[in-house]
Amino acid sequence: MTLRFKRLDPGAILPAYAHEGDAGMDLCANQAVTIEPGAYTLVGTGWALALPPGTEGQVRPRSGLALKHGVTVLNSPGTIDEGYRGELGVVLINHGKTPFNVTPGMRIAQLVIATVTRATIVEEGGELTHSARGQDGFGSTGT
Repeated sequence: MTLRFKRLDPGAILPAYAHEGDAGMDLCANQAVTIEPGAYTLVGTGWALALPPGTEGQVRPRSGLALKHGVTVLNSPGTIDEGYRGELGVVLINHGKTPFNVTPGMRIAQLVIATVTRATIVEEGGELTHSARGQDGFGSTGT
């Protein structure tokens, strides 16, 4: 699979896989911003992307930012639909106790490309098929 990126800013760092076999490629910030504790903001990457048909992009947190600073992707995973052609942005939230400084070039999230299966939508007029679980919901299998 080939991913085609369009540079929107000359200083933007091209998304890349850090290691052979990685599922996600690093997305880097293209701007400086400070995120106060409890606050969130959209951070641009300086790139647009054309996804291949039948795929989506999933914007996921970086575990190091979450563990060390309490910073994560607010709408995780963020979904990039194949038809979107605008700038890739990451909504970061600071769950930590101190302000977090995002700097240009900082790895702020990872992008995973996944295959999309589209369903045929049908309204069921009668009963749904039986299952062992039935209508048991939140917490029904214990803690």
